[in-house]
Amino acid sequence: MSGQDPLVTADWLQANIAAPDLRVVDATWVPGFLVGRKTGIEEYNDGHIPGAVFFDIDDIADPDATVPHMLPDAIRFSSKVRKLGLGDGQRIIVYDANGFFASARAWWMLRAMGHKDVHVLDGGRSAWVKSGGELEDLPPVPVERHFTARKRTDLVKTMDQMHDLSSAGNVSILDARTQGRFDGTDPEPRKDLPSGHMPGSFCVPSGSLLNADGTMKSATDLLPLLQPHVSGPVVTSCGSGVSAAIISLALARLGNWDAALYDGSWTEWASHADNPIERA
Repeated sequence: MSGQDPLVTADWLQANIAAPDLRVVDATWVPGFLVGRKTGIEEYNDGHIPGAVFFDIDDIADPDATVPHMLPDAIRFSSKVRKLGLGDGQRIIVYDANGFFASARAWWMLRAMGHKDVHVLDGGRSAWVKSGGELEDLPPVPVERHFTARKRTDLVKTMDQMHDLSSAGNVSILDARTQGRFDGTDPEPRKDLPSGHMPGSFCVPSGSLLNADGTMKSATDLLPLLQPHVSGPVVTSCGSGVSAAIISLALARLGNWDAALYDGSWTEWASHADNPIERA
């Protein structure tokens, strides 16, 4: 595994899964507006990579926030993840049964809380199965481990900060939603939320960063999609702070590990009537 790539392959994981310092995390999450889909925990219970613990972004979150799955404070985060057996000195591999939807989010959360040795399984559970990996349906019994959480405020942006950044225009603000939602021509999936975008932002649909088989595009293929934003300060955004992390992950693959994420994202921004909204 290259220390310069935030992703690992299924073959690499198969070869290293028994390493004593390695922990596997299933971060599968399915938004509630996708009616008829299994939930993340249902997907996990149906079958997960052996030894994987379930990382629930709706539980490891700020309980007092008015928007969903906001990053909690360091105390709550540490309390939650150490009960999963995650802690200092471990190499953590995160995957998802729903593309990169929440594995990238969990990767960002762990990094935002100061854990450096965390990577994402390229292609998720599907890639694991395709490589011959087995699944199990019984959860492990994790041994609690100390997790030292030190919040990196440089990786997290608030709405007030986004006001300043949007007005200044000196930071790349990359929105992972679809072009139609960004342009304001398609509705938002969340009821009563208008579509459109923050002034000065750019549309980089998260799906455009992935291959047809669910793996992330190579650095060579990502570069033309993210070329103007690879260097310099970047903030990623989306509907509720989940798929934005896919852009952050892609930027890390290109060497920019310090892209911040607007945690409240469009759900927070568009919920405030006095926030400016642009449309195509």
